[in-house]
Amino acid sequence: MFNIVLVEPEIPQNTGNISRTCACTGSRLHIVKPMGFEITDAKLKRAGLDYWDKLDLTYYENLDEFFERNKGGRFYYLSKKAQKRYTDIAFKDGDWLVFGKETKGLPERLITENRDSALRIPMADGLRSLNLSNTVALVLYEALRQNGFGDLV
Repeated sequence: MFNIVLVEPEIPQNTGNISRTCACTGSRLHIVKPMGFEITDAKLKRAGLDYWDKLDLTYYENLDEFFERNKGGRFYYLSKKAQKRYTDIAFKDGDWLVFGKETKGLPERLITENRDSALRIPMADGLRSLNLSNTVALVLYEALRQNGFGDLV
Protein backbone atom coordinates (compact mmCIF):
# COMPACT_ATOMS: atom_id res chain seq x y z
CA MET A 1 0.00 0.00 0.00
CA PHE A 2 1.31 3.42 -0.92
CA ASN A 3 0.79 6.70 0.92
CA ILE A 4 -0.31 9.75 -1.05
CA VAL A 5 0.33 13.05 0.70
CA LEU A 6 -1.28 16.30 -0.40
CA VAL A 7 0.31 19.37 1.14
CA GLU A 8 -2.18 22.24 1.34
CA PRO A 9 -4.41 21.24 -1.58
CA GLU A 10 -6.36 24.14 -3.09
CA ILE A 11 -8.74 22.73 -5.69
CA PRO A 12 -11.55 20.47 -4.45
CA GLN A 13 -12.01 18.64 -7.75
CA ASN A 14 -8.36 17.53 -7.71
CA THR A 15 -8.62 16.28 -4.15
CA GLY A 16 -11.85 14.47 -5.02
CA ASN A 17 -10.24 12.78 -8.02
CA ILE A 18 -7.18 11.86 -5.96
CA SER A 19 -9.35 10.42 -3.20
CA ARG A 20 -11.08 8.25 -5.79
CA THR A 21 -7.71 7.07 -7.16
CA CYS A 22 -6.55 6.24 -3.64
CA ALA A 23 -9.72 4.28 -2.89
CA CYS A 24 -9.45 2.35 -6.17
CA THR A 25 -5.81 1.43 -5.55
CA GLY A 26 -6.00 0.76 -1.82
CA SER A 27 -3.65 3.65 -1.15
CA ARG A 28 -3.81 5.84 1.94
CA LEU A 29 -4.50 9.56 1.52
CA HIS A 30 -2.89 12.07 3.88
CA ILE A 31 -3.93 15.72 3.72
CA VAL A 32 -1.78 18.42 5.30
CA LYS A 33 -3.73 21.57 6.13
CA PRO A 34 -4.58 24.28 5.46
CA MET A 35 -6.81 23.38 2.54
CA GLY A 36 -8.21 25.86 0.07
CA PHE A 37 -11.76 24.51 0.49
CA GLU A 38 -14.11 22.89 2.97
CA ILE A 39 -14.24 19.11 2.98
CA THR A 40 -18.00 19.40 2.53
CA ASP A 41 -17.50 21.28 -0.73
CA ALA A 42 -19.98 19.97 -3.32
CA LYS A 43 -17.30 19.78 -6.04
CA LEU A 44 -15.12 17.57 -3.86
CA LYS A 45 -18.00 15.26 -3.06
CA ARG A 46 -19.11 15.11 -6.67
CA ALA A 47 -15.62 14.00 -7.75
CA GLY A 48 -15.31 11.17 -5.24
CA LEU A 49 -18.48 10.85 -3.16
CA ASP A 50 -19.33 7.23 -3.91
CA TYR A 51 -15.79 6.23 -2.89
CA TRP A 52 -15.47 8.37 0.25
CA ASP A 53 -16.40 5.54 2.63
CA LYS A 54 -13.72 3.32 1.03
CA LEU A 55 -10.97 5.89 1.61
CA ASP A 56 -8.26 5.57 4.27
CA LEU A 57 -7.81 9.28 5.07
CA THR A 58 -5.75 11.13 7.68
CA TYR A 59 -5.58 14.90 8.25
CA TYR A 60 -2.68 16.88 9.72
CA GLU A 61 -2.71 20.47 10.92
CA ASN A 62 0.69 21.25 9.34
CA LEU A 63 3.89 19.70 7.96
CA ASP A 64 5.53 19.53 11.38
CA GLU A 65 2.70 17.34 12.69
CA PHE A 66 2.79 15.21 9.53
CA PHE A 67 6.51 14.44 9.85
CA GLU A 68 6.28 13.93 13.60
CA ARG A 69 3.53 11.33 13.21
CA ASN A 70 5.20 9.52 10.29
CA LYS A 71 8.83 9.19 11.29
CA GLY A 72 10.89 6.60 9.48
CA GLY A 73 9.00 6.62 6.20
CA ARG A 74 10.57 6.62 2.74
CA PHE A 75 9.39 9.98 1.40
CA TYR A 76 9.50 11.06 -2.24
CA TYR A 77 8.82 14.70 -3.08
CA LEU A 78 7.31 15.45 -6.48
CA SER A 79 8.40 18.75 -8.00
CA LYS A 80 9.19 20.17 -11.41
CA LYS A 81 12.35 21.57 -9.74
CA ALA A 82 13.73 18.10 -8.96
CA GLN A 83 16.56 16.56 -10.97
CA LYS A 84 15.67 12.86 -10.80
CA ARG A 85 12.87 11.40 -12.86
CA TYR A 86 10.15 9.47 -11.09
CA THR A 87 11.08 6.45 -13.22
CA ASP A 88 14.63 6.46 -11.75
CA ILE A 89 13.32 5.14 -8.42
CA ALA A 90 12.55 1.58 -7.34
CA PHE A 91 9.41 2.19 -5.31
CA LYS A 92 8.60 -0.07 -2.37
CA ASP A 93 5.35 -0.93 -0.70
CA GLY A 94 4.65 1.65 2.00
CA ASP A 95 6.49 4.54 0.31
CA TRP A 96 5.19 8.08 0.79
CA LEU A 97 4.56 10.16 -2.36
CA VAL A 98 4.35 13.83 -1.38
CA PHE A 99 2.69 16.42 -3.64
CA GLY A 100 2.40 20.19 -3.18
CA LYS A 101 -0.40 22.62 -3.68
CA GLU A 102 -1.57 23.42 -7.17
CA THR A 103 -0.35 27.03 -7.38
CA LYS A 104 3.07 26.78 -5.72
CA GLY A 105 4.04 23.14 -5.36
CA LEU A 106 5.96 21.96 -2.31
CA PRO A 107 7.89 24.25 0.02
CA GLU A 108 11.33 24.86 -1.53
CA ARG A 109 13.14 23.54 1.55
CA LEU A 110 11.67 20.06 1.06
CA ILE A 111 13.23 19.87 -2.39
CA THR A 112 16.61 21.38 -1.50
CA GLU A 113 16.97 19.33 1.71
CA ASN A 114 15.91 16.08 0.01
CA ARG A 115 17.53 16.20 -3.42
CA ASP A 116 18.03 12.42 -3.57
CA SER A 117 14.35 11.78 -3.01
CA ALA A 118 12.95 14.70 -5.02
CA LEU A 119 11.38 13.51 -8.27
CA ARG A 120 10.00 15.11 -11.41
CA ILE A 121 7.90 14.08 -14.37
CA PRO A 122 9.49 15.00 -17.70
CA MET A 123 7.49 17.51 -19.73
CA ALA A 124 7.88 20.13 -22.43
CA ASP A 125 10.12 23.06 -21.54
CA GLY A 126 8.41 26.30 -20.63
CA LEU A 127 5.15 24.79 -19.41
CA ARG A 128 4.13 25.19 -15.79
CA SER A 129 2.97 21.75 -14.71
CA LEU A 130 0.62 18.83 -15.15
CA ASN A 131 -2.69 18.72 -13.32
CA LEU A 132 -2.23 17.53 -9.72
CA SER A 133 -4.67 14.63 -9.92
CA ASN A 134 -3.07 13.43 -13.17
CA THR A 135 0.38 13.66 -11.59
CA VAL A 136 -0.67 11.62 -8.56
CA ALA A 137 -2.23 8.94 -10.76
CA LEU A 138 0.78 8.74 -13.06
CA VAL A 139 3.36 8.34 -10.27
CA LEU A 140 1.18 6.08 -8.13
CA TYR A 141 0.50 3.69 -11.01
CA GLU A 142 4.21 3.52 -11.81
CA ALA A 143 4.88 2.59 -8.17
CA LEU A 144 2.10 0.00 -8.31
CA ARG A 145 3.39 -1.40 -11.62
CA GLN A 146 6.87 -1.81 -10.18
CA ASN A 147 5.35 -3.82 -7.34
CA GLY A 148 3.21 -6.10 -9.48
CA PHE A 149 0.03 -4.13 -8.67
CA GLY A 150 -0.25 -5.90 -5.31
CA ASP A 151 -3.68 -7.46 -4.91
CA LEU A 152 -5.41 -5.22 -7.45
CA VAL A 153 -7.48 -7.10 -10.01
